Amino acid sequence: MNQENNVGVLRIKKTSKRMGKAKYSKYGYFFVAPFIIAFILFQLYPIIYTFVLSFTDLAGWETKLDFVGVKNYVAIVKNSHFIRALQNTWIIWVINFVPQIAIALMLAKWFTDTRIKLKGAGLFKTTFYMPNIITAASVAILFYTLFSYPVGPVNQILMKLNVLAEPFDFFRSKTGTRLIVAFIQFWMWYGSTFIVISAGILGINPSLFEAARIDGASSWQIFKKITLPLLRPITLYVLITSLVGGMQMFDIPFLLTNGAPDFAVETLTMYIYKQAFTGNRNFYVAATASIVLLVIVLLISLVIFKFMNRHNKEGVNK
Repeated sequence: MNQENNVGVLRIKKTSKRMGKAKYSKYGYFFVAPFIIAFILFQLYPIIYTFVLSFTDLAGWETKLDFVGVKNYVAIVKNSHFIRALQNTWIIWVINFVPQIAIALMLAKWFTDTRIKLKGAGLFKTTFYMPNIITAASVAILFYTLFSYPVGPVNQILMKLNVLAEPFDFFRSKTGTRLIVAFIQFWMWYGSTFIVISAGILGINPSLFEAARIDGASSWQIFKKITLPLLRPITLYVLITSLVGGMQMFDIPFLLTNGAPDFAVETLTMYIYKQAFTGNRNFYVAATASIVLLVIVLLISLVIFKFMNRHNKEGVNK
């Protein structure tokens, strides 16, 4: 009799707990609701609407949508302005990302090496990260003044050092302007990349480094055989986020020269902006270019992820 009573009490308790969980779990929906609503209104709906627009001929002040099939996608891949903007975006991103990841790795290795014990590491980290918190407008004005023609500080210094015989107009040179934009991107973001990679290195089990040192491994061997392989997930994150950010590059080239000279630094997002909000307001071209950009970023991210994941599995199996 007592056993039956105990079983009954336990059942009542379990039922009460389930009811309590069910009662309070509904509040979770209230907490996530703002994010879901904001996501639907400001991200999902614009993406779907942009996708729909890419199959229409909407332009100017028209409001009626006339569907034209895949005509816009056929036209965009033959559009020389679009191709040039895509090339510019890739060139500037590659020029700034390669030295950015290399220097960030070098600094991270240096600052996390317990044998070196650098003094003032916090101050250096803050200094490296500082350009990332300066507004793009301020950075654009700063570099426009530094490289201005003919009396900018850079021109004056190069002439005093006899590197230049006469002032050089950097912003009339396609290569010069691209290098300046790429350098600004590098300067603004290498500190952030360095902090992320440093966090990744500090997350590796220190006993692995100690065991390698006891076995007589050099610093380079430890970095190559232990640090770099274990940093692959962090490197993948840095690569993907930098790629996404690089493909969306807009503020610096827009504020610095508005794409000049001869559209040398007109990026894909600048091309999309100009198509949608200037001139004939070709919304259908801007929408098509946006969807193509989205697909490019998704495909390349997927390829990078698969490539890195395969190497991780091969490393585990070895």
